[in-house]
Amino acid sequence: MSSAAGLLYLYWQPRAELRTLVWWMLPLGWLGVGAAIGTGLIAQAGLPPQAPYRSLLNWHISSGLTLLILYAGLLYVRWLRRHKRKPTKHNVSQPVDSADPLLDDPNARWWLTLLFLLGIGLVVASGWNGGRLVYEWGVNVRAF
Repeated sequence: MSSAAGLLYLYWQPRAELRTLVWWMLPLGWLGVGAAIGTGLIAQAGLPPQAPYRSLLNWHISSGLTLLILYAGLLYVRWLRRHKRKPTKHNVSQPVDSADPLLDDPNARWWLTLLFLLGIGLVVASGWNGGRLVYEWGVNVRAF
């Protein structure tokens, strides 16, 4: 959701609602990915090491970890840019406007686009592979 809102902000309309959606959903999504990775690593500990679905499982885990790192990087870069804009005793007279220091930077547009698209792709790939693990292989599914 955050990546889609970021792309809409960059290429459709730079609306305050989209900017808010990007920066509120990104940390929540990051926490959700972290929780999913933690529970997934615990759940996969009991799986056989030579299972035929191991390559699919490794891809699923790798895409989740990459997504965690990607979104952590975005949050860190935004934090750095916002920290530079905070008033100090040297720049107190300079107003801090409501523009986003990262989303409104024309030099950051191309790499933000790339990271948002990569984030969307990783969410889709991880979800798809997780679905395949459950529905094709029955990984960690108990029969009733």
